[in-house]
Amino acid sequence: MRFWRTLVGKLWVTIICLVACVLMLLGLFLLPYIDTNFTNPGAIKKLFVIVCIIGFSLTTFFALFLFTKITQPMQQLIRATDSVRKGKFDTRLSLKTSDEIGQLASTFNHMAEELENTIRSLNHEKEHLSSILRSMNDAVITLDGDGYVILTNPPGDELLHLWGDLQEEELEEVNINSVHSSLTKAPTPLLSMYTRVLDEEEDQSMNVHVKKGVWSVHMAPLTSDGEVRGAVAVLRDVTEEVRLEKMRRDFVANVSHEIRTPLSMMQGYSEALLDGMATSPEEREELVQVIHDESLRMGRLVRDLLDLARMEAGHTDMVMRPMDFRELAERVYRKFLVRAKENEINLKLELDAGTLTLQEANEDRLEQVLTNLLDNALRHTHEGGQITIAAKLKEGKRGPEMHVYIQDDGVGIPPDDLPYVFDRFYKADKARVRGENGGTGLGLSIVKNIVDSHQGSIQAESEIGKGTVFHIILPVEKQK
Repeated sequence: MRFWRTLVGKLWVTIICLVACVLMLLGLFLLPYIDTNFTNPGAIKKLFVIVCIIGFSLTTFFALFLFTKITQPMQQLIRATDSVRKGKFDTRLSLKTSDEIGQLASTFNHMAEELENTIRSLNHEKEHLSSILRSMNDAVITLDGDGYVILTNPPGDELLHLWGDLQEEELEEVNINSVHSSLTKAPTPLLSMYTRVLDEEEDQSMNVHVKKGVWSVHMAPLTSDGEVRGAVAVLRDVTEEVRLEKMRRDFVANVSHEIRTPLSMMQGYSEALLDGMATSPEEREELVQVIHDESLRMGRLVRDLLDLARMEAGHTDMVMRPMDFRELAERVYRKFLVRAKENEINLKLELDAGTLTLQEANEDRLEQVLTNLLDNALRHTHEGGQITIAAKLKEGKRGPEMHVYIQDDGVGIPPDDLPYVFDRFYKADKARVRGENGGTGLGLSIVKNIVDSHQGSIQAESEIGKGTVFHIILPVEKQK
């Protein structure tokens, strides 16, 4: 900093000019008087010059004194203030004086210390908040007063990316010169809720359905000085919870329906027997047979429910050991051959030549799989139809795999129902079921659970009027 631009420099120049003016005025009025009234005017003029020089020197020394006591401390204060402005909050002044400059330096040091503590506390709170947001599994999205995203956590970033194409389709073009041109607009599914929060200034909660997913959203207003300046939304993916709740409601409804039907029939026929409506032994035997059949049906339903519940809960112990699938397929084939002949259905067994051995499988459970699939095929195939059991080895991604096919040329499954055939209580339309003794609707669910426990897969292919094929893939070698 130049001396002439300092406060002391300006003060020194002012004093010098003032002293010079005074001396010039005195010289103009006193020199003629000295020449006319003093006998030695030269000595007096010399003394006058010496006094002027001494005056100017004293003024300069006074300016240097002021520069040392005022300007230099002020320059230190300015440099310290600039350091604080640049973020160096640990800057302190070392001035130890008892005057106003010393008090100013002490006040500055105290202010800098308080500011440093405040900034440190804010940084700690910011780090804590950032850690909390990062550790949350729920998505957090903070919006400003104009509906732009100003803060998110990692799940929130993923959600914005997931919903990004929705914004591009439905939002108007943003002016690139606006202050928000670098920010992201609020996701489209949240805009209506965000508007309600700003209008009502109250928390809002609702479920949002986006892309076959369900999100539980709680949005609260952000207030400052009594004014709403934005909103923060917490979003949780509840798709699985909603699906499970729907499955629970459907399960209760289906179980109630399945149990109510045989119970009603048993109650009705037993009341007919008690009222003596059966007048002959043949009629009594027919009523008793119906009651017996319905009781067996209830027993199958309860047994299937228990098996399915145990398998889904992982409480079913499956002893895995090497087994010969050829022997199993031939045994199941012989078991259903008589029933197929009674229904005038051609049952065929087509197995590849060679060894069909699974290194790790549960024979009883796989027999249950084939039994359930063949039982379904027999009930959905008309007289004169054909059912084929086939098995062969193929090379797959996990090594050698066994492909098992249960194929029939029955009535088939509608395309709309095909994705749900492995759900609980799925049943073909009664008009497409042979006979009156239908299944419980749990057989295919049990089949899928057993196949999954063997680290295999099962899928169904069907065409109305041409039949259905159930394709099972099982790993031959032991899987890690």
